[in-house]
This record gives sequence, structure tokens and C-alpha cells, in this order.
Amino acid sequence: VQLQASGGGLVQPGGSLRLSCAASGSIFSVERMAWFRQPPGNERELVATIFGAGYTNYADSVKGRFTISRDDAKNTVDLQMISLKPEDTAVYYCYAFIDRSAYWGKGTLVTVSS
Repeated sequence: VQLQASGGGLVQPGGSLRLSCAASGSIFSVERMAWFRQPPGNERELVATIFGAGYTNYADSVKGRFTISRDDAKNTVDLQMISLKPEDTAVYYCYAFIDRSAYWGKGTLVTVSS
């Protein structure tokens, strides 16, 4: 199983970006998918999780600004980010728990700067 993330880039404060991540390979069941991020010089942190039933949870710092969604038919997870702040600058990683194993995608850099 491989996870391929895309959608990072440079955006001005207040702007929006959408990250996407697709899981490919031999997949029977995707239990949960998530996005993590690692700001420069800091630890990796959980941003948002979406479970099989559609239940979601978010880090307090992104509530009301970020929305996680998934397409089970395509095995994809997206992260819609609005009202971006400089402190959202980080490498973003997608994560999936598939068939009782954890998988990580390569990071995609999001830079929020004027």
C-alpha cells in the first residue's frame, strides 16, 4: 500500500489550500485516515482524523478552518484549509490505517507567508 499526497504550496495569510491523498495497492478495509503536520523545528502533530463512519476530530488550532473528508470508493482523503495563518506552515503528512497496518505518505510542504 502506498499513500500519495499532493496540493501543498505557498499561500498568503488568509488564503486557502486543499491537500489530497490517495491510497493505492491491495486494500481491503480503510479504518481511518488522518493528516498530521510538522512545523519547522517542532514535533509532528495530529491535525485531523476521519473514521470509517465519517466521524471526524480536529486539533483545537484548526477547528473551524480545516475540513477533512474522504472518498471510500477512491480511497482518498482530503484536507480543505481556509483562513490559513503563518503558524500553519508545516510539512503535512497523510496517514491511513488500512487492513490493521499504519501507512504514511511523503510530506507535502505548506508555506503561509506574505
